[in-house]
Amino acid sequence: MVRRARVFVFGLLLCLSWVPAEAQLRSLSILHTNDLHAHLLPDARQQGGFAQIAAVLRRETAGCNSCLILNAGDLVQGTPVSTLYQGVPIYEIANLLGFDASVLGNHEFDYGWRKIPEYIRLARFPIIAANVADERGRLLAKQAYVILPVNGIRVAVIGALTADLPNLTTANLLGPWRARPVVDAVRRSAREASQKADLIVVLGHLNPIEEDALLREAPEVAVVVSGHVHAGLESPKNSDGRVAVRLRAYGEEIGRLDLEVDLEKKAVVKSSWKRIPVNAATTPPAEDVARAVELWESKVRKIVDVPIGTAKRGFTREELVPVIEQAMAEEMGTDLAFIQVGGIRDSLPPGTILARHVWNIIPFDNKMVAGTFQGRELPPAVTAGRSLDPNREYTLAVSDFVASAQRAELGVTGLKFSRRTNRLQRDLLIDWIKKKKVLE
Repeated sequence: MVRRARVFVFGLLLCLSWVPAEAQLRSLSILHTNDLHAHLLPDARQQGGFAQIAAVLRRETAGCNSCLILNAGDLVQGTPVSTLYQGVPIYEIANLLGFDASVLGNHEFDYGWRKIPEYIRLARFPIIAANVADERGRLLAKQAYVILPVNGIRVAVIGALTADLPNLTTANLLGPWRARPVVDAVRRSAREASQKADLIVVLGHLNPIEEDALLREAPEVAVVVSGHVHAGLESPKNSDGRVAVRLRAYGEEIGRLDLEVDLEKKAVVKSSWKRIPVNAATTPPAEDVARAVELWESKVRKIVDVPIGTAKRGFTREELVPVIEQAMAEEMGTDLAFIQVGGIRDSLPPGTILARHVWNIIPFDNKMVAGTFQGRELPPAVTAGRSLDPNREYTLAVSDFVASAQRAELGVTGLKFSRRTNRLQRDLLIDWIKKKKVLE
């Protein structure tokens, strides 16, 4: 009897100490957005809108104890409310979207780096960036990462902003801050965070090369939720079960990344991703967010919802390039003008043209400049499609951003513009459309 009792007790202890493998698995769902760019209202195609985004997020997270909501940067810059009030209302409204964390985007610098501490104070969610620091190593965002406990998983979310930052804004707006190489900064934070976390997620505002580098060179990172490139991915990037996801810009869609996490291995063992359309025609708005949006939109309506002309047809961003260049040249009295398609942030629908359309197309407070150059001095981006005499002098108009950046990808290098004005590029286009009356 004693021997049987001992066998029974030993067997009982074995059962109590054995934990099935399934018990080490936990579910995690990451809802994510990126590059909302202050598009508070649905667009002409009835896509997006902050109140509709909120409704979709709330629907997807209702009753979910394993959900996080992350935003991958560039909340501000893109619409009149943001431009006129320097991004502040956008953060106030974003507080209603339920973000658990957001990373700094390059356009958070558009109103000057001193606005960013104000955004951080306004936000009721952590704003993170592990690699944006001054010469002494002080972080602008104060937090490199945040630990978010959800469904028994300690999720370390590390923020990272593209190291291209100095090329994406002007020195006076950037101040003393620079973005250090992404992989090095992330791995440094991951080593610290891994001591108190079960899973490492990078919330990045990154270019595709940096996304790929994280998957290739940072094995500690299980998931990359990215933004910055406005073209979303059709399917996740995958490297040995580690994934990177990114959406189209302007709130046209919400991402949902469903994961199974092995707590013992600190790894994702299963993942699936879907992109959820945000369709204002079929999605009733979240009423509290709609009220907040209307509060701010009502303040700018008298300024921007003013008819200035008629478009006989719709214009894509690419089709707007020659239109805007014509406007710049005629209004500035120059032979040539140049705008890169990246500086055009929206299309133009057919019908009545409102000043709002131009504010959405050119939201930046860029001023006009001009200079005189010989044909041989002008770069290919300016001369493409034009027959110019290399020995003749031509006058050229551009924005002060293009003039100061002097980068090949912006189409202008090695040119000094002697004529500077206080005329905003956006105002110039509005004035030209008023004179033109009809765009065909």
